Amino acid sequence: MLVSEFDYKLPRELIAQYPRVKREESKLLILYRKNGKIEHKRFFNIIEYMGRGDVLVLNETKVIPARLFGYREKTGGKVEVFLLKEIDKDKWEVLIKPGRKARLGEKIKFGDDFSCEVVERGICSFNYKGDFNNLLNKYGKVPLPPYIKREPEESDKDRYQTVYAKVEGAVAAPTAGLHFSTELLKNLKEKGINIAKILLHTGVASFSPIKCDKVEDHQMAEEYYKISEESTSLINQAKRVFAVGTTVVRTLESNAKQGMGNRKWKLVAGEGWTNMFIYPPYEFKIVDALITNFHLPKSTNLILVAAFAGRALVLKAYNEAIRLGYRFYSYGDAMLIL
Repeated sequence: MLVSEFDYKLPRELIAQYPRVKREESKLLILYRKNGKIEHKRFFNIIEYMGRGDVLVLNETKVIPARLFGYREKTGGKVEVFLLKEIDKDKWEVLIKPGRKARLGEKIKFGDDFSCEVVERGICSFNYKGDFNNLLNKYGKVPLPPYIKREPEESDKDRYQTVYAKVEGAVAAPTAGLHFSTELLKNLKEKGINIAKILLHTGVASFSPIKCDKVEDHQMAEEYYKISEESTSLINQAKRVFAVGTTVVRTLESNAKQGMGNRKWKLVAGEGWTNMFIYPPYEFKIVDALITNFHLPKSTNLILVAAFAGRALVLKAYNEAIRLGYRFYSYGDAMLIL
């Protein structure tokens, strides 16, 4: 299967540069897998498509200010260090720009109390005085994706974060969850819809481009996940499982095993690392419905969505969204696939 089969043309003006004023007022495209029917709503209407016994699964990862701007200790040259993944105490996998001059042993300073040293290719060891997270919040910036053509603003600290974000560790937002407000979640609970929370720290795997021609040749980077016993119990008893975003899908599907009773497959509690790459054809074992944003062409996220609903149907829905002026990508609008 060729990566080029998951391409589409998007007018530049449909790439959202700012979120909507209210989270739940994003547009919502409803796509029915069985008959290809498409409906157009607002995100707050999502409650109409869920009922008692359904379980909404959220990823409670919290985005860290992963973009650090400093200068080379020897030359004074400016440099950006983008944190990707903590691999040991005070040691991080990073992207350095410009990276061609980042030599082993080179020190990069962000302030008098915060610096790092290149100890391996793509790996830095951090030196600091005080608390690492406090310094990261002091010197770091919100890691807005590169297709948002502006510098992060104060409002992004709140809006590029879900209202239920809890555990720090993500370097990109699980964007499908950005549409939920506290009030909407409250209304869902009052309707009898259970909410289960899992954790997957969104990392480089979620936004790295595919560089090979064949889908099957792509290798996902590992991302840390955790699923509690409480959430596992809720999900295994669900009438339908609504996954909020591709990070939730990969977490749940990574931990599925054959079961008995009301669900053919069961979820298993646990924690670890997953590099699961879901592409057509794939039998979904846990997820019954998917809430997701509109993704980049030829991306792993778009390919996962195509595995869930079918490539032709998904591209048809994307073209319909483009025709009607939906906003795309991180701060864009949403889809509900049933």
